[in-house]
Amino acid sequence: MISNQLNSKEYNSYYTSYIDNASGLNIIEGLKQNLESVVAFYSNLPQEKHDYAYAEGKWSVKDVLLHIIDTERIFTYRALRIARYDKTPLAGYEQDDYAITAKASSRSLASIIEEYIAVRQASIALYTSFDVAALEAIGEASGFPISVRAIGYILTGHENHHNQVVKERYL
Repeated sequence: MISNQLNSKEYNSYYTSYIDNASGLNIIEGLKQNLESVVAFYSNLPQEKHDYAYAEGKWSVKDVLLHIIDTERIFTYRALRIARYDKTPLAGYEQDDYAITAKASSRSLASIIEEYIAVRQASIALYTSFDVAALEAIGEASGFPISVRAIGYILTGHENHHNQVVKERYL
């Protein structure tokens, strides 16, 4: 379990399930592996599933992928700030507000996949640039301490969580 490899002061316990869902790979390997598998998975979804939600009030498949993208952008921004030793506490965000304003239904899944690829490639480049000291840097986000390396594992584990939900409830 990856959470056992991190100091408990590196993240809020809320993120333990995401960290442990990061496939046991190092951060860069996890991000690269998911880039390939996520693009293949979403690219092969039948057209009738793109705007499908499994229940009233639930996100569509396109909403889920945009949520993954938005979360990655926010978390890598946090990682950058913390890696650069910016001690400013970073605010949380309301994912449901983002989902509403992202307007996934007005976009094609192909355009969302293109955006995902660009964001993931930027995340890989950013994490590749971090040395050990940057990865171990700890800042504050959403009122709790978090390390750059914990954020890296959260990115992959969060994505794995949502993709598993899509596989179980949307297909």
